[in-house]
Amino acid sequence: MVRRSVLFTPGDRPEMLRKAANSSADVVVFDLEDAVSPDRTSTARENVRTVLADSDFDPKPEICLRTNAERDEFEADIDAVFGSEDADVSLDSVMCPKAGSPDDVRELVDALESYGESCPVFALIETARGVLAAPEIASVPATDALVFGAEDLAADIGARRTDDGTEVLYARERVVIAASVHGCDAIDTLVPDFEAEERLREETEFAITLGYDGKLAIHPAQIEPINESFTPNDDELEWATAVLEAKRHADREGRGVFELDGEMIDAPLIARAERIRRRHCVSRGGEIDE
Repeated sequence: MVRRSVLFTPGDRPEMLRKAANSSADVVVFDLEDAVSPDRTSTARENVRTVLADSDFDPKPEICLRTNAERDEFEADIDAVFGSEDADVSLDSVMCPKAGSPDDVRELVDALESYGESCPVFALIETARGVLAAPEIASVPATDALVFGAEDLAADIGARRTDDGTEVLYARERVVIAASVHGCDAIDTLVPDFEAEERLREETEFAITLGYDGKLAIHPAQIEPINESFTPNDDELEWATAVLEAKRHADREGRGVFELDGEMIDAPLIARAERIRRRHCVSRGGEIDE
């Protein structure tokens, strides 16, 4: 499953929910939390349930539901979406906001299971507590992705956001490392200014450098720049293909290290080549050749 672009869509805007579900985003998050004002939460819950239960609703992206953070609120979210006996709701994943401990993920999973539902969880790491607990949160079996939220984290710790992001760099790196250790996807923070395409591309390239698998988006205009950045270009693919072909020859000769175009290739570079090939294949919906 590829999760390059993860687009938030407000739950109280049914026309936007349907439009986003036909976009080129890899994941669309039906948002019941930050994108919805508290006085419209009930309306948002009803809209999301109606869209998800519509027999004609056939989304292209993965559909994820972001619940509210407080227990009584996310239980009400889940009841509103899944509690109706006459609604056959289909959902691919759920997002746990402000995940601060493994128990936050487990409680959300338990609430879903009480309605007979089971979904992979995107754990949103956006508090100091969540950053420190990121490895433990990633270790929960239901956790399928860690999502880094820099804006809320900065507010939580009293940091001033800067363009270069040094104030959240440690947290950003800790989240992607925790995800990697436990085999989760790592989704990078958003760029709030959806008109700043150059900045978006620069931040996405940096996220790739850190090891992230995808990036948050808050506007459809951000989808294509993110998808393009996470899709290997021709030069990268050519290099990876050459490395893996040379590795096959080296394996037959019993060599663990080999030379290619004046560069010594060892295990870390082979792993990089395999990652590029994997990203290229899944971004185009294909199978990975062995």
